[in-house]
Amino acid sequence: MTQLLTIRTLVGPAGAVIELTGELDHRTAPDVHVALRGLELRPGQQLVLDLGRLTFCDSTGITVFLAARNHALAASAAIVLVAVPARVTRVFRIAGLDEVFPTHPTVEAAEAAWGPTPS
Repeated sequence: MTQLLTIRTLVGPAGAVIELTGELDHRTAPDVHVALRGLELRPGQQLVLDLGRLTFCDSTGITVFLAARNHALAASAAIVLVAVPARVTRVFRIAGLDEVFPTHPTVEAAEAAWGPTPS
C-alpha cells in the first residue's frame, strides 16, 4: 500500500517552506504542483523544499523539483533543498542536479545561509 504524501506549507523568514512527507511519485506529484501554483514568491525570497520525511521519490518527483525551481526562478526567487535523503542525493548526483540545487541539512541552516537575491 502506498503511503500518501503530506504537503505542509509554512512561511519562514526567507520565504516559503514546503515539507514533503511520504511518497512522491506519479500519483502524488500533481498535489505538489497544486501547492506550488498556490505559492506567492517575491523577488529575493527563498523557496525551501524540506525532504527530510520523504520516504520514496521516483523520476516524477525529480520533475516536481525542477518545476519548483522553475517556479522560484520565474519569481526571481532562489530555491534550496533540505535534508535530502541519500537515495535522492545519489540520483541527483548521477543526473548532475546536485550542481543545480543547493542543499542544506536543516531548514534553519538554509535560512541562516540565505541572502536575498537582487531583484
